[in-house]
Amino acid sequence: MTIQDINKTYSRIIEWLDRKELKNAFDGLQGLIAGSGHYDFQDKLNELQETYKYMLRYRMDGIQDPMQEQIYRQIQASTYELADMVKQKALAVDSPLYFYSRRRSLKQSCAVSYTYLYQQLSSEPDIQAAHADISAKQQLEAASLTLFNKIWISGPLTTEEVCELQAILQDTEMPESVGCQVVSALLLSLEEYFDKEKMTLLFDAASSQKQEISVRALIAILLVLYKYRKRTSLYPFISDRMHALAEALPSFSQTIQTIILRFILSRETEKISKKLWNEILPGMMKLSPTLGEKINLKDLNPEQLGDEMNPEWQDSIFADKELSRMMTEFSELQMEGADVLHSTFVHLKNYPFFREIGNWFLPFDAGHSVLTSGFKGNQNELHLFEQVTQTSFMCNSDQYSFFLSMLQLPESARTAMMGQFDGQAAEMLRQNQEELQEKHSKVEQIAGRYIQDLYRFHKLFPSHLDFDDIFTYTLDFHHLAEVKPFISDAVSLTAIAEYYLRKNYFQDALNIFEELIQQDNENDILYQKAGYCRQMNGDLEGALKDYLHADLLNPNSKWIIRRIAVCYKTLKQPDKALEYYHRYEVLNPDNLSVQISIGHCHLELKNYNEALKYYYKVDYLDTTSHKAWRPIAWCSFLTGKYDQARKYYKKILEAQPNTQDFLNAGHTEWVLQNNKAALAYYKQAVEKEGGDWFKFYKQFEQDIADLKNAGIEEEEIPLMLDQLRYML
Repeated sequence: MTIQDINKTYSRIIEWLDRKELKNAFDGLQGLIAGSGHYDFQDKLNELQETYKYMLRYRMDGIQDPMQEQIYRQIQASTYELADMVKQKALAVDSPLYFYSRRRSLKQSCAVSYTYLYQQLSSEPDIQAAHADISAKQQLEAASLTLFNKIWISGPLTTEEVCELQAILQDTEMPESVGCQVVSALLLSLEEYFDKEKMTLLFDAASSQKQEISVRALIAILLVLYKYRKRTSLYPFISDRMHALAEALPSFSQTIQTIILRFILSRETEKISKKLWNEILPGMMKLSPTLGEKINLKDLNPEQLGDEMNPEWQDSIFADKELSRMMTEFSELQMEGADVLHSTFVHLKNYPFFREIGNWFLPFDAGHSVLTSGFKGNQNELHLFEQVTQTSFMCNSDQYSFFLSMLQLPESARTAMMGQFDGQAAEMLRQNQEELQEKHSKVEQIAGRYIQDLYRFHKLFPSHLDFDDIFTYTLDFHHLAEVKPFISDAVSLTAIAEYYLRKNYFQDALNIFEELIQQDNENDILYQKAGYCRQMNGDLEGALKDYLHADLLNPNSKWIIRRIAVCYKTLKQPDKALEYYHRYEVLNPDNLSVQISIGHCHLELKNYNEALKYYYKVDYLDTTSHKAWRPIAWCSFLTGKYDQARKYYKKILEAQPNTQDFLNAGHTEWVLQNNKAALAYYKQAVEKEGGDWFKFYKQFEQDIADLKNAGIEEEEIPLMLDQLRYML
């Protein structure tokens, strides 16, 4: 059986188990065992099948057994676990994947017990010596990496091993970094296969008094719950431990919410990187005071269904300002905690330090031997660079990259750099650090940095393709059954939904707004936001339905009234659009955009004289943009006021004419029997299209009916067009 066959068979088994098709799963497992030759699992498979057959027989005979549901769950869970074990053993010898190759190469170095490593890491004389002796420090760091690797490549943990690891996690004297590494190793191992004992250890870590360990463990728990969401319900202890954590940690729900928001923000990383390289940096290179183009896209139809949010929502969601300068926008992203530095450090992960997988998750320590040995005891230099990293939003991984890159500079260059940091610069660094602490809570900072560390690993680790990239998934943790009880309240869900909304993840936001509407169907704001999400997803009919519901609940919202009007107009129902535009007109009679939109509705309804009234009003009140000239000219043509149409087209052509302007001016001259002028305008229209006759004719063809209504004989049309061709 090839490696590809093993993986395909395993995937099918998991799919069958997810659908609770146990007979198919058993058959698939039988094939996997036979194909891989690992018959030592046969007895376990036979036992599971026999138990399942007995359960089915009792069920079919109508025998009531209060333990039946529990037995069914245990069979399913055990089958999942058996499939994992068979796959692991089948791939152990030959798989080139990084996990299996490292498991083979590290087998000897990780043969020591957890108790032995615990003793190494907790030896007080060794810890004290490490501060003074670089070799002692290196020995402790090596022990920590061995612990990480041993957990990562381990199989299902025994009861004894669980107790040994619990002792490490519960030791309050143990360096915090050790507990953090235990958590990351457990997470990485659980990404390979599910082990309920390792999951139990994550819950133990989440109960730690050390916040860094606790928050990291909660992040790991959420990721594991998401990855195995089809099977976690088979383990009742998970729900029990979640509730126990909620009782033990006063801010449990708030921390979960913070983590969820941070994962939503991580989705922005690639967009931010592209924006940085494609817009911000090039923009800085060519920025000039003359920047500013005049765009007139709304002249013909200013009431397109825009994407502006209701200003009234700003009380409940973050203000998304129109930033006047690109650097200000970048600064805002930084202050929000967005991962703005990912692209900066992409090429700074090739140092030997990052060859050890455990170092990608290591909490930053300026006293790490790889740094202190490089700075050769220059504590002032080390302290300064540490200040820089602490105030620059760098995650742990990037802080190591920064220090390692500084070590590549000649000592003279580093000294010169230090000389530029006077007392004022140091004060600025201190103020930046205080601002960061005020803006983001400790939990936000820990979660943000650890999620960025995880992001770096899954995107930049040399063998990252051998790992399941968690950041390619939706990661909608709020839908997980084990998480829902703690964030299903309206306040938590609203915060998550509005963060999705702000970041333009409209479907994710809509899913939550729909859930909130089920809880409170008298809240017009929820219907507004649901409608807005549908609109931005292109579902105008669904958006209109929500907007109409919001209007019933709050008939005085100008934003909603106008949205409904524009929806009807976009859906080609100008008569209904007019009803709502007139309602808006009562509330805001001087809005010229609405006035011209009313005119457009009358135009579509062929109420040309009524349309002209509104266009005249706009033209009278708006003495600068002249956006009403084109509709006045065309309506004048349609109503037989050809001299007036000619007057307006003359003004339009003196400004910035487009193809349609030349075309309509030509129509006007033709109807006024000025054929030569008509031909000249038609020729300019073709030239405006780059000489493309077919583009010109496509537009001309749409106006033939109007030309006939204006008195142009049908047989004259091909003659005019042929004459035009001869002129081109």
